[in-house]
Amino acid sequence: MSSTKYDVIVIGSGPGGYVAAIRASQLGMKVAVVEKEELGGICLNWGCIPTKALLKSAQVFEYIQHAKDYGIEVKDYAVNFDGMIKRSRGVAGGMSKGIEFLFRKNNITKLMGFGKVKPGKKVEVTAADGSKTEYSAEHIILATGGRSRELPGIKIDNEKIIGYRKAMAMEKQPKSMVIIGSGAIGVEFAYFYNTIGTKVTIVEYMPNIVPLEDEEISKHLEKTFKKAGMTIMTSSSVESVDTSGEGCKVKVKTANGYEEIQCDVVLSAAGITTNLEGIGLEEVGIAHDKGKVLVDEFYRTNIPGYYAIGDIVKGPALAHVASAEGIICVEKIAGHHPEPLNYGNIPGCTYCSPEIASVGMTEKAAREAGYEIKVGKFPFTASGKASAAGAKEGFVKVIFDAKYGEWLGCHMIGANVTEMVAEAVVARKLETTGHEIIKAVHPHPTMSEAIMEATAAAYGEVIHI
Repeated sequence: MSSTKYDVIVIGSGPGGYVAAIRASQLGMKVAVVEKEELGGICLNWGCIPTKALLKSAQVFEYIQHAKDYGIEVKDYAVNFDGMIKRSRGVAGGMSKGIEFLFRKNNITKLMGFGKVKPGKKVEVTAADGSKTEYSAEHIILATGGRSRELPGIKIDNEKIIGYRKAMAMEKQPKSMVIIGSGAIGVEFAYFYNTIGTKVTIVEYMPNIVPLEDEEISKHLEKTFKKAGMTIMTSSSVESVDTSGEGCKVKVKTANGYEEIQCDVVLSAAGITTNLEGIGLEEVGIAHDKGKVLVDEFYRTNIPGYYAIGDIVKGPALAHVASAEGIICVEKIAGHHPEPLNYGNIPGCTYCSPEIASVGMTEKAAREAGYEIKVGKFPFTASGKASAAGAKEGFVKVIFDAKYGEWLGCHMIGANVTEMVAEAVVARKLETTGHEIIKAVHPHPTMSEAIMEATAAAYGEVIHI
């Protein structure tokens, strides 16, 4: 077994791993990345990017359906499901090639195979042909990510019970689908498939869909989805799925008893499971608990020279979180003085239609934390840009501490709100008060004016409602 020495070896090339690798290279380190599938990991190849491509196809189809509303006549249009899937895969493939280019640009070595950490700051890479090669590095970063979580008794077979990977690369469009879970993955696929004609039922264990969002946001999305023809079952759970027949018989436990739903396919979207199996944690002695590697604020494990970032550590399993963690980790390794990540100021985005974006505390959380609060809301029905765009659905909701003016939370639902939430993230980072937001001139006509208007509403100064 040959041995090659690096400053940093990263296991996993997702948005945590590849970003950490590039930043380490920028800081003058010799870097290698171990990847067992495609560069870019799940996010780029089977998550964030290709799902957004599918959602765009659904949105374009929706535009065509409503073309008359814009004074345009369109005839003879239809869903080309295979074409949508091919476009999505093409977008992902192009982005993966982009990571290849960045690796070459930054002199990062790509090691294809399954990576396993070993004692003595070593990594064993098993190639597709079974051959093993050992490498060593002063610093080894684990960024192995996650996969679809399987519910007890509901095993993913990728034929009738599928995970998100299969959902974005199906051979044919199902006529009906039950989606278990209504987090970002669940509602994004619900929107896509419902829009192109699949009968969609969402089963959510919690009282509200998108249960991590502010309750008013959740209620608005549920109302919108029901209006679009979806069946929403909250405070419900899938007890079993019978796949012995032609389709699926789904047994659902509700507050009123049991119901049976027949469908072509079941999508399990009930969260993720971390990829910790077989990567050498026990052999090295790296501490982990409940599927998460234990790290400090700079992502150092209990064993010097070994680090972990992304989905496999505590915190939101989001691409931008993993990237931020990777940068902080390698900057600390390089002797810089990075600021620990503030997990209370992480934006969350859901790309169904209408989109959802939020950061900070919900109204309920702020009240439970003991804050006296000011709440402001501005509906997009009162926005000139939203009216012109034919996108009047939704609203912006802001929450401020009444005593000091601290911006506690921002919650939005509507067109393109995922592009607007960064204003709230930056403002909160800079400890901007509500009055400063009101006095900051926002361009007209824009959707982003709604943030200023909602803030003005919180302080009794709103003009346009």
